[in-house]
Amino acid sequence: MAAISASQVKELRERTGLGMMECKKALVEAEGDIEKAIEDLRKSSGMKAAKKAGRTAADGAVAARVADDNSFGVVVEVNSETDFVARDDNFKAFVQKVVDSAFDGRQDNVETLMAGELEVSRQALVQKIGENISVRRIALLSAPVVASYVHSNSRIAVLTGLSAGSEELARDIAMHVAAANPQVTRPQDMPEELVAKEKEIYAAQARESGKPEEIIEKMIVGRLQKFMAENSLIEQPFVKDPDIKVGKLAKNAGAEIQGFVRFEVGEGIEVEKGDFAAEVAAQVNASK
Repeated sequence: MAAISASQVKELRERTGLGMMECKKALVEAEGDIEKAIEDLRKSSGMKAAKKAGRTAADGAVAARVADDNSFGVVVEVNSETDFVARDDNFKAFVQKVVDSAFDGRQDNVETLMAGELEVSRQALVQKIGENISVRRIALLSAPVVASYVHSNSRIAVLTGLSAGSEELARDIAMHVAAANPQVTRPQDMPEELVAKEKEIYAAQARESGKPEEIIEKMIVGRLQKFMAENSLIEQPFVKDPDIKVGKLAKNAGAEIQGFVRFEVGEGIEVEKGDFAAEVAAQVNASK
């Protein structure tokens, strides 16, 4: 069995808020696998979803552009290695060039977009700045009314599409998506595998209570319904007015939400977190 390090215990404590001994025990049982330990803890202790791993994600910026007639929009993510470069004017200019090129060609395929002059620009920027720069992803959204919201730090960008209504309403909903981070537009859009995994966790939690099976089934259904509502855009309380749900807000304006795209810099990318002290020690030993 692999030894459990203090740093693993520390990370699990930070992500779950549980005690040191409980985290260490969970890691031992999960053979050092932090994600498995979190899932096991959720099943046994009723703990809510843990925080994301504390590792630093790839840096960079996002950008969006919407057609003058609000019929479609495009959003892009361009990665750099550091936040310092993400704030550089040359990098910002390249990001703008990428979003403009994707917009002009209505292109959402990165490989196709970067096949020509943009790749030359990227390589020149890499040589000038000294960091790797990569265009990670592009998305297009078409609807009768499309609007965008890009947060002031250029780390979150959202497109929303409505069946009708105003650009202002679509932008307000895009701002809500940036803040609340829903996973899907409607509860029925939730991926089946995610629902199944949550149901398994809720079932394990409910059975820990020792209640009768018919009560357990009701508990599972109730918790699943809550999960679906909390993570579905139309069921979320609107950030500007929590007394109304986002779906009702759109309906009151004679509109339906047809979809959204939300990009956050580095989401889903984890950079290996090195042990700085160990690196220094290794360099000192190598120089002897």
